[in-house]
Amino acid sequence: MTEPAEQAGDELEVLRARNVELEGRLSAAEEATREKLVRAELKTHAVRAGMIDLDGLKLIETDGLNLNQQGEVEGAAGLMANLRKSKPWLFGGASSSSGAIPPPSAPLVKKKVADMSVEEWRLARAEILRNR
Repeated sequence: MTEPAEQAGDELEVLRARNVELEGRLSAAEEATREKLVRAELKTHAVRAGMIDLDGLKLIETDGLNLNQQGEVEGAAGLMANLRKSKPWLFGGASSSSGAIPPPSAPLVKKKVADMSVEEWRLARAEILRNR
């Protein structure tokens, strides 16, 4: 029969081995999370810089990149500027005009039914039914 001291020593070794395994898995998970954060940040900066093909991000070595306290990649804007110079075909041409429609200067205020005349109500109702 095993003595209690031997049994406790065996359990301690099992726990130590489990601890080493879990620390390794935690370290691997932290590294994978960091890599995903760096890729997401680079993707954001690439879109802002006008990158057409985000596959161009695969050309960037991410090992030397660091995340600051806010979770942003340090020097990402400069990295995109350098990439734009060295691989301009990955980026779209600069445009001074935008195809976006600017928002209205004042928010639309919808009139309440209680404030409408009968004719205004009929027109509003017809407009709603047309848009269905």
